[in-house]
Amino acid sequence: MADKQRWANWAGTVTADAVDVYAPRDTADVAEAVALAACTGRKVKPIGSGHSFTAVGQPVDLQLQMQRVSGVVAHDVSTGRVRVRAGTPLHVLNPALERLGLAMPNLGDIDRQTISGALSTGTHGTGLRFTGLSGFVVGVEMVLADGSIVRYDDAHRPDLVPAAALGLGALGVVTEYELQCVPAFLLKAHEAPSTLDAVLGSLDETVDAADHFEFYWFPHTDRVLTKTSTRISDPGQRAPLPRWREVLDDQLLSNTLFEGINRLTTAVPQAIPRVNQVSGRALSERTYTDSSYKIFATQRTVRFRESEFAVPRAVVPELLAELKAYCDRRDELVAFPVEVRFAAADDRWLSTAFGRETGYVAIHQYHRRDHRAYFDAFWSMLRSIEGARPHWGKMHDLTAADLRPRYERYDDFVALRDELDPERVFENPYLATVLG
Repeated sequence: MADKQRWANWAGTVTADAVDVYAPRDTADVAEAVALAACTGRKVKPIGSGHSFTAVGQPVDLQLQMQRVSGVVAHDVSTGRVRVRAGTPLHVLNPALERLGLAMPNLGDIDRQTISGALSTGTHGTGLRFTGLSGFVVGVEMVLADGSIVRYDDAHRPDLVPAAALGLGALGVVTEYELQCVPAFLLKAHEAPSTLDAVLGSLDETVDAADHFEFYWFPHTDRVLTKTSTRISDPGQRAPLPRWREVLDDQLLSNTLFEGINRLTTAVPQAIPRVNQVSGRALSERTYTDSSYKIFATQRTVRFRESEFAVPRAVVPELLAELKAYCDRRDELVAFPVEVRFAAADDRWLSTAFGRETGYVAIHQYHRRDHRAYFDAFWSMLRSIEGARPHWGKMHDLTAADLRPRYERYDDFVALRDELDPERVFENPYLATVLG
């Protein structure tokens, strides 16, 4: 049934040797594979695109590659409800939704993940009036550890939808989601250079006024690039970037040239502060309008490592000031911009935005450079911030003991896991660390 393969995630931070690999065709196939593995004492881990930086998707015995469990199952334009198979990549799902006249209410800034991978790890976008992606889930179909198939939705245990919608792969193998979508819409994006002091000086007003606001700060400088996106329902206002500008900005400058800069500064790290100054001042203003999913997501071919923490919205300026002071000391030189976003509170049990408006601060390091000193310093800054929660798919140093007091429904989730998977069929070392 299964072949043995070596597996590595996108960032190269996690590997697994000689695991059995199987690509199920449908839910019944998943159920059969899980039941067979469970009765022989083997652990099962589904995987999508492997884009998580943590080991949340690391297989132990049997890896279920979900690419064949893909596609839209059903939709209802009148309600905006869509049923989609778990292995569907976002870059496939989003155009499919647009053809149906629908869209996800909000999205992250990349679209390479499968819908299951994105939802299971708490992927989010930006915009204080919108939750992370798991907030759109209204139904979940899942294969449990004994091979049985359950469905949580409006009619069947709706109280468990907030747990299963963001489950870290710890409760079962999700095979299908029901999503609450919205009518397809455009986004008008305005990108502009600014300074960190100016952005932080009016941050509350800017975030409150915008549909979607984010910014990128260049370490060792005061330079910032802001991106403000406004929702538009009139399709006649579509005005995408000219093809030449898209190729120049998003492919050559943001990827090809940026890869070259990172290779250069890896060899000569002392050049990083000067290069960041030049990069920050070279940014130009631009405005364009296109399908929402094309504005939310950007193409990224430069490999990196990332850590992202969610903090109470009001804490963002304090955290950035401490991070800037660290970079100004040049204890560590960093070429990658710091990304800052915001999201509404939600009710998903393990959501980083559970119960509060949230700001996200994400740091990155080029994959050929040692990230450890920079990331350790960032994590040290976060220890004094009450309620700082790590993105489940991005690197962090916290354990179950650290995480329990940060989530009001943490113990409820662990109890549900004990009920649904008492023999830990779906456990791997990462889940053992963060859930105990």
